[in-house]
Amino acid sequence: MPTHAETRTVPFTPEQMFDLVADVERYPEFLPWCVACRIRRWETQQRLVADLVIGFKMIRERFTSRVELSRPNRIDVAYYDGPFRHLTNHWTFAANAEGHCIIDFYIDFEFRSRTLQKMMGKLFNEAVQRMVNAFERRAVTLYAGDAPQGSAPTGRPAAVQAHASPLPGAPPGDRR
Repeated sequence: MPTHAETRTVPFTPEQMFDLVADVERYPEFLPWCVACRIRRWETQQRLVADLVIGFKMIRERFTSRVELSRPNRIDVAYYDGPFRHLTNHWTFAANAEGHCIIDFYIDFEFRSRTLQKMMGKLFNEAVQRMVNAFERRAVTLYAGDAPQGSAPTGRPAAVQAHASPLPGAPPGDRR
């Protein structure tokens, strides 16, 4: 079962990094091997269910996760449906004395398919490093030279609020 834990300090605020990671619908724009992503539904203002499609060479897999948002300190991802036996992922964000963000990242997963597990096991460390680096590059693109971002008025991350789909059954214009 591949597992990876990493801590990095970046010159951005915890709020900025939280918003970047929470904006799952933007992942295909910058995340390696992320072919598509969509939010299925918002269960609460802090919890969503999303589909992610990952493509690598001839392999394309879709999986569904429940994402718990605890702004600005933590994001927990719990596996819901797809090709895994299990998947656990979390991010924590904390400010250091200089106001920069200390990010703790953890992922643990196991595929149902032994073939996929064997193939991904060999590529796992490189893949995780490329993904973490992609988030860091995205932060530079979005935030370099910017003032720290504030909270969204709804309590949902500002980056997510700007791109959120309405909740099923919500009145038109209600993007909670």
